[in-house]
Amino acid sequence: MGHHRHVCPGVEEEPRMSRLILMCGMAGAGKSTYARTLEDRGWVRFSIDAEAWGRGFTGSSAVPPEVAADIRAGQRVAISDALGAGADVVVDYAFPSRAMRDEYRELGRTHRAEVEVVFLDTDASLVRDRLTRRRGSHPDDVVVDEGTMEAYRSAFEAPTSDEGEVTVIRTPR
Repeated sequence: MGHHRHVCPGVEEEPRMSRLILMCGMAGAGKSTYARTLEDRGWVRFSIDAEAWGRGFTGSSAVPPEVAADIRAGQRVAISDALGAGADVVVDYAFPSRAMRDEYRELGRTHRAEVEVVFLDTDASLVRDRLTRRRGSHPDDVVVDEGTMEAYRSAFEAPTSDEGEVTVIRTPR
């Protein structure tokens, strides 16, 4: 027996588009806190740090680049599956380059998802304060030393308005 839906004659019912949010910002900017508020509202959250922690890269150990790449590849498939199933997804990465943001925007477009970058533009001294308090006690508390932070800051490409949908949240000192 077939399934019948009752709709108004002449009105096509459009399925709701999935939403894909790409978190963007420096370590310590507050990305995971923001992403978890969405997760609490039913969004599916993807985090390299959380998965790396589950694989044993805990405390103050930086995740080796090849491990991060492996996690990213697996999560790309899972993100694709979640969007294909109609879920709202938040990707809790730093998205430090436009190229990386564009790559994930394209992934979202492939699934006809609404894609938005949420850039946490957090005051540098606040970020430094937060990072100095880190002790490596959970996945969002990974220790980042000053040299790593400075290298990251110098390579970071902040999103610009020509990238499409970008929400900037400024966290003052």
